[in-house]
Amino acid sequence: KDFSVDVEALTRIVNHVIEGGVEYLVVLGTTAESATLSQEEKELVIDTIIKANAGRLPLVLGVGGNNTHKVVEELKSRDFSHFSAILSVSPYYNKPTQEGIYQHFKAVAEASPIPVILYNVPGRTASNMLPSTVVRIANDFKNVIGIKEAAGDIVQAMKLIQTKPEGFLVISGDDMITLPMVLAGGAGVISVIGEGFPKEFSEMVRLGLQRKVDEAYKLHYLLADSIDMIFEQGNPGGIKEVFKALGLSENTVRLPLVNVNQDLATRLHNFTRKLS
Repeated sequence: KDFSVDVEALTRIVNHVIEGGVEYLVVLGTTAESATLSQEEKELVIDTIIKANAGRLPLVLGVGGNNTHKVVEELKSRDFSHFSAILSVSPYYNKPTQEGIYQHFKAVAEASPIPVILYNVPGRTASNMLPSTVVRIANDFKNVIGIKEAAGDIVQAMKLIQTKPEGFLVISGDDMITLPMVLAGGAGVISVIGEGFPKEFSEMVRLGLQRKVDEAYKLHYLLADSIDMIFEQGNPGGIKEVFKALGLSENTVRLPLVNVNQDLATRLHNFTRKLS
């Protein structure tokens, strides 16, 4: 409530998602409100998750930005001994060309001591990594092992799956089209709704990977309304309201984000209670 990092709540959330069946954790992504954390707070979040995880699952660390030099310096200086890969967002605000995006990730790939997962989220970055650029990066740098594809465009995702190198992971970054992406050949998801309802969402993904389509879609439609709701007034305001409904944390967010309004909060609490 005082806007500080809630270590106890973060520990509860880590245990909640692990017990719900997720297979890896991403640290300092969008939902962590990384943009409004100080460096000291980021280190506290990292240390808390490493301790709470206790070696149970692989960890992926968010390391990205729109200052290529700064990203490279972090990659060269940080201890990655607890991490299996980094998740690196395409540069935002600067609006680079496709060649600029390629050169940025060339520098990232050459500097990173661990595997790299690209992150395409044009709704936040104002630039879209085209499939041709992703494939070029993947072919040129073997430590670039996958992409979190969050353009929200199933046609683009399918084109990427069709043209990617063998073994390159196309991971959904959009909860609503995760199942169609998995059925089209995607590798899984880095999810928001999966933090609130990890048991159901993880099972949906596993069923999709097993091509148990009817069973998977039952879970998709069970959760579909909640996916719409958690993004209705921005992330992570929506999912933090779910955390509050589950007794995991407060719903506090830092400016410029604000809490969801009472109408949405009530609907999220009602959905959570019904699902439980």
